[in-house]
Amino acid sequence: MSGDEVDHGKRRFLVAATTLVGGVGTAFALVPFVSSMQPSAKARAAGAPVRVDFSKLEPGQKLTVEWRGKPVWIVNRTEEMLGTLETLDPVLADPKSAISEQPDYITSEDRSIKPELLVMVGICTHLGCSPTFRPDIAPADLGPDWLGGFFCPCHGSKFDLSGRVYARMPAPKNLPIPPYRFLSETELVVGEDPKETA
Repeated sequence: MSGDEVDHGKRRFLVAATTLVGGVGTAFALVPFVSSMQPSAKARAAGAPVRVDFSKLEPGQKLTVEWRGKPVWIVNRTEEMLGTLETLDPVLADPKSAISEQPDYITSEDRSIKPELLVMVGICTHLGCSPTFRPDIAPADLGPDWLGGFFCPCHGSKFDLSGRVYARMPAPKNLPIPPYRFLSETELVVGEDPKETA
């Protein structure tokens, strides 16, 4: 082969090899860039859905997670806790949650998809304080009629075990229920509507 002749086979091999190495290099260079486009932990807390494993949540206990910068409570209610709900309607401001913030698929007095599992934003509807979980019956500081629920120590608002506010309290509405859906018997997602993902 003279100096002016071109080895086309060798040229094709070199072009293919260069293209392959360049493609792999470009892919590796893009990984950090694409990863930086994923929402950060701060962004997820600001609004992205939050997965919650509640497999270790015992009956009568409350678990707190953060969603959109707010505490969200998951309460595993016992049969006794659920049994108090119907009896409280006469002393509640909004027993049917007609004016409260909750998804339209939450319609019963237990304000949940599964009666035993309450999922609720733990922010008082009065001035944004965080109530305390008070499952005890008739404690001295809350009186003999207290059947368990949530008490806001800032201004004295009381809520039942479904987050429904008692009448004549500073809080104007029931505690909010966020959108949520179940992934399994032990896991749920706060921030996703079951109808949107069905």
